[in-house]
Amino acid sequence: MEAGGLPAAENPPPYVGGYTAISGSAIAGRPLGLAPQGWLGLLLIAICWPLNWTLPGMRTAYLFFPLWLGYILVVDALVQARTGSSLWTRGRRDFFWLFVVSSPVWWLFEMINSQTANWEYQGSDVFSQLQYYLLCTLSFSTVMPAVFETAELARSFRWLLRFASGPCLRPTPALSIGLFLTGLTMLGSTFLWPKYCYPFVWISAALILEPVNRWLGRHHFLQKIQYGDWRPVVSLSVGALICGFFWEMWNYYSNPKWIYHTPGAQFWYIFEMPLLGYGGYIPFALELYSLKNFLWRRAPELNI
Repeated sequence: MEAGGLPAAENPPPYVGGYTAISGSAIAGRPLGLAPQGWLGLLLIAICWPLNWTLPGMRTAYLFFPLWLGYILVVDALVQARTGSSLWTRGRRDFFWLFVVSSPVWWLFEMINSQTANWEYQGSDVFSQLQYYLLCTLSFSTVMPAVFETAELARSFRWLLRFASGPCLRPTPALSIGLFLTGLTMLGSTFLWPKYCYPFVWISAALILEPVNRWLGRHHFLQKIQYGDWRPVVSLSVGALICGFFWEMWNYYSNPKWIYHTPGAQFWYIFEMPLLGYGGYIPFALELYSLKNFLWRRAPELNI
């Protein structure tokens, strides 16, 4: 065993070739009924979605968190109904800590955005600095739980099985060093030439932290990819794309709202986001997973 209780690289993880806490028979035979948290989530969405689009003033600053909490609870209940397990049922404390860890992670991207200026929040200047940071921190806390819940939901579908036996990528020292240096180069290029290299924001952290997490004995992607299991990568990517759709849709009639400045990609808009911008959600999901494992030493593994 490696540090942190992870399986050694030469021992294949026990879920390769099958589901982790998810079996096809369990999905097929389980009635699709919502647990109590799902009904609470539906109630939050039913109240907050119309109010977020219709109330006058800066309503989104106060409605963003309960709206997305509703989304998270509904998806968690769907995962529980399909698999018998969910982030909420596996551990309430870990579920809560996902919100805590999520806030500083998105503040990291806000710090990078202060150099790249790829998005801005219209109307945010009406708040005091303290109000702004408190409300943003609360809103940012929903990012990780939303993506990870949706990734677990995606993982519960049978079509993910086709990605269980893909190309194998061995975690050699040369590969780890190459990923690390490539990520550092991309991140440095983002700060040096933000107008041209801003897309690197959405992949550089994952490349840097993949070898770091491996060296530290934390969960990392190559644990699965070295055996050809690409389901975690696909599940996270699908989860982030679905969340991206809801982020952009609910943002469209929000106040305050965010808008984008993406040189070279400002065409074919879906809501406020250029079509090409949605591609950034795929590697962003991998960054969230890597950052979770790096910042939280005993972070629970996801059923992806």
